[in-house]
Amino acid sequence: MSDSDVLARRFEEQRPRLRTVARRMLGSVAEADDAVQDTWLRLSRADVDGIDNLPGWLTTTVGRVCLDRLGSSAARHERPADVTEDEPTTSGAGEVDPEREALLTDSVGRALDVVLRTLGPTERLVFVLHDMFAVSFDELAPVVDRSPAAVRQIASRARRRVQSGPPTPETDRARQRGVVEAFLAASREGRFDDLLTLLDPHVVLRSDATAVRMGGAGEARGSSAVAGFFSGRAQAAVPAFVDGAPGAAVVIDGRTRIVISFVVTDRIIGVEVVADPDQIAAVELVVD
Repeated sequence: MSDSDVLARRFEEQRPRLRTVARRMLGSVAEADDAVQDTWLRLSRADVDGIDNLPGWLTTTVGRVCLDRLGSSAARHERPADVTEDEPTTSGAGEVDPEREALLTDSVGRALDVVLRTLGPTERLVFVLHDMFAVSFDELAPVVDRSPAAVRQIASRARRRVQSGPPTPETDRARQRGVVEAFLAASREGRFDDLLTLLDPHVVLRSDATAVRMGGAGEARGSSAVAGFFSGRAQAAVPAFVDGAPGAAVVIDGRTRIVISFVVTDRIIGVEVVADPDQIAAVELVVD
């Protein structure tokens, strides 16, 4: 048997687990199969002799592939089907831990839709790979361009969302407000590089239809796109509390025209711009 045949056999042994990772990340069987195939292509081009732990390498690689797909404008976010018995979820490359498997099946089964709908791409990757597949924070850090401590924080936030259902706001309001204020200042002054450092690489910006008519972007994904949109803007934006969380508002002639909400972990992972008067009226807004 040739070396390529041996490598293909070892990959096929890992395929069910890789497919499960991809399905948890992408929520689509077709997307998952494409991600697994991309992982095989990366493996076939890699220096296999330099890979000490092939199952671990494949797990982090398929996670990175999924993260790239989630960050692209072409990524689909379909409602996932239930995981079937021929796609076991394991806690690692070895045997399944029955107790851990039972807990994961129960908690993730109930919360899977919440995970897919409310977690940002980076949070989703960290939750899936760490909590479901026991990938260490040290291994995840270079995948998401974070320190292990920051990855631990992201995992904790994602875990709270899964356990409690709806998104959990940050408890450190002072730190969160500092991030938002730094973002607004960098936006006004056109400091593109500073905006990049404050934004998660896979940040998502969404604006309502009224904001789009006023010149906003309907949707933008990725730190470069969002930083490019905000660079030189926010001239009239002032810090505010939006539904109790640090945000911003544009007030002209005593009337609130635009409300900007931010989702912040260690960086900004989500921005929502609302300009529809009815939606603004429904927001609890406190302008400084």
